[in-house]
Amino acid sequence: MKSIKVLFLIVFGSLLITSCGEDEKEDVVILPSNLNVELTIDTTYDGTVNVVATASYTNYYSFLVNDKDKSVSEENSSGLLTYQFAENGNYSIRIRAHSTESEFIEDLKSFEIILGGSSGGGNSDTSNAGYTTPLTYPNYTLVWNDEFDGTSLNEGDWNFEIGTGNNGWGNNELQYYKRENVSVENGRLIINAKNEFFNNNNYTSSRVTTQGKKSFKYGRIDIRARMPEGQGLWPALWMLGDNINTAGWPSCGEIDIMEMVGGTTTDSRGDGVTHGTVHWSDASGNRANYGQGKRLGPGQKLSDQFNVYSIVWNSSGITWYFNDQQYNSVNTTPAALSEFNQNFFFIFNVAVGGDWPGSPDNTTQFPQKMQVDYVRVFQ
Repeated sequence: MKSIKVLFLIVFGSLLITSCGEDEKEDVVILPSNLNVELTIDTTYDGTVNVVATASYTNYYSFLVNDKDKSVSEENSSGLLTYQFAENGNYSIRIRAHSTESEFIEDLKSFEIILGGSSGGGNSDTSNAGYTTPLTYPNYTLVWNDEFDGTSLNEGDWNFEIGTGNNGWGNNELQYYKRENVSVENGRLIINAKNEFFNNNNYTSSRVTTQGKKSFKYGRIDIRARMPEGQGLWPALWMLGDNINTAGWPSCGEIDIMEMVGGTTTDSRGDGVTHGTVHWSDASGNRANYGQGKRLGPGQKLSDQFNVYSIVWNSSGITWYFNDQQYNSVNTTPAALSEFNQNFFFIFNVAVGGDWPGSPDNTTQFPQKMQVDYVRVFQ
């Protein structure tokens, strides 16, 4: 069981409250100057979801849960509320501070519940926990960034790629890419992978690119993101050479800033492994690649929190970092790797199935989300 704990501090002064009696009047309720409320959301793997709210000064307070189309109120002298949710949805919890003749209701917390997974399974909670990186570095200038602070994707910088591509985007992938599976909220780009039938495909997801709008040659790139999880999920933050339409792949070059092949395997794949890889066309015209992976500690997943995936790229080579820890590098000075001396654009996507991850199975929970907090390019 995992839990998310949020501590709220609400300061009350003297409040004018309208009573709900037959003769309405204003009354002054003197409440404690500080009210400390702790909200805990516990989610177990069998699909049980409980919210536990506790408050000090318990003689004054009860709790109100907004559960879909009905409100369920529970009052008790212990100041403790435990509530089990029956279905997915957006919910809120309010605390009611009251005296004999009047009351004051204050919204405390809104959240989304997705049943059937751990807290963070499906990446549904709004926690911002995890590693972060600065907006400035010595000897670097920030030349482009997207902090995803709006309410929709900036189509001045980004494109939506739609459909199934050629042969499942070249990898026998199982999803259909739709723009409807992208949202921007709470300062994050969110790509949703869903188990839904659409245009003869059993899954949908999204793939966005900066092709023709933003591309870069060399520099430091930081992407703060939180991954989905599960067998058959294949999220990626990567780049292709600007000349892909003329040179084709792999002659255009490919830089995989991160890839994850979801599942619980204990080899080089799994929910706790990030991969950094390059692909190119060697001197004989054959596809070549080089990569390394970074595995987290036992039981840890890339879906647990936000991490920062980085590369430092110059005319000599590319180095990969996970939360500022180097785990891979490649020398790009040989003539056969000349692809990496040109401009590249970004691609962010979550594939479902394909040659590398294989298909989802009965352990895979949907929907799944990849959340991107920011992308920053320094040169």
